[in-house]
Amino acid sequence: MTDEAVVLGDLSRAERRELAAIARSARRAAGDVPAALVLAGEIGASLQAPGKGATAHLWSVLATVGAADLTVARVLEPHLDALAILEQAGLSAATGVWGVFAAEGPGEPLRAQPAGAAYTLDGRKHWCSLGAVLDRALVSANVGQQRQLFAVDLGGPGVAAVSGTWVARGLTAVDSGPIDFDRVGATAVGDPGWYLDRPGFAWGGIGVAAVWYGGAVGLARRLTRSAAGRAPDQVATMHLGAVDAALHGARCVLADAATATDGGLLTGRAGARAALRVRQSVALAAEDVLRRCAHALGPGPLATDEEHARRVADLELYLRQWHAERDQAALGALLLEDQLLDDQAGAP
Repeated sequence: MTDEAVVLGDLSRAERRELAAIARSARRAAGDVPAALVLAGEIGASLQAPGKGATAHLWSVLATVGAADLTVARVLEPHLDALAILEQAGLSAATGVWGVFAAEGPGEPLRAQPAGAAYTLDGRKHWCSLGAVLDRALVSANVGQQRQLFAVDLGGPGVAAVSGTWVARGLTAVDSGPIDFDRVGATAVGDPGWYLDRPGFAWGGIGVAAVWYGGAVGLARRLTRSAAGRAPDQVATMHLGAVDAALHGARCVLADAATATDGGLLTGRAGARAALRVRQSVALAAEDVLRRCAHALGPGPLATDEEHARRVADLELYLRQWHAERDQAALGALLLEDQLLDDQAGAP
């Protein structure tokens, strides 16, 4: 582990220097959403989308920022994902910082109605991170019984962020409450179903895992400093070694996925399997790091070290984007479907 950059794969010296500079900028913006928005716009202008030959660098940026500060990473990651989605759709991204609001919540789904060559959105969309401060967003909505993605100007008429619903103790500055849409003009991004079926859906999910990995690296750095600052006992060195091994495995999985993405291997069902596998591997490693840091460090840093306490709370909430046993079941079902398809292909 280095003091600044988090490197996934074989990067050039120039890329490593860039990561170090990004880490310093992310630390300066720590916990500061306006500063994080500025930084996200700057970083997004210089990076390639996944699958273009520099995926390891892209995910290293996400991991590096995650290790510096998860609030900044939570601003950056969806902005980069939105830019990649727009590029895949063959559309130019308008200026400003973007979000991606594609999770489903309770109640009636957000609905889209054709309005000439465009659409209008009506209803409530849940899980709209920073909806009150972002410039634009890609928003999923139902067109009849199908889900479709739309580009929306969040500063336009009819867009109202619902205040007072975000009570989280992690990522406290990243309000992810609902937005109400009242006949809001929107532009279709891809056909119905395209958002979930495109190869980039899996790649974006792995990018989120790179942030989780970075957050766990940040915790491991705190554990290392604590162990180095006193004469460690065998229990302390045991936790330190176990954390290093867990992170090594997660790093290898992410680096391998980056290489496979650039090699055109993670499309279709292979991409879906890879995303589920990588996200599980990284999430379980991060959960292990959280547990071992809690055991090794005790209550002191949680009570007196603001940066550490915030990172723990942020990472615990961020990791819930992994759907745990439900994602494990989805992977198992996909494997069984693959076996059935193989059996059918081999049948006389």
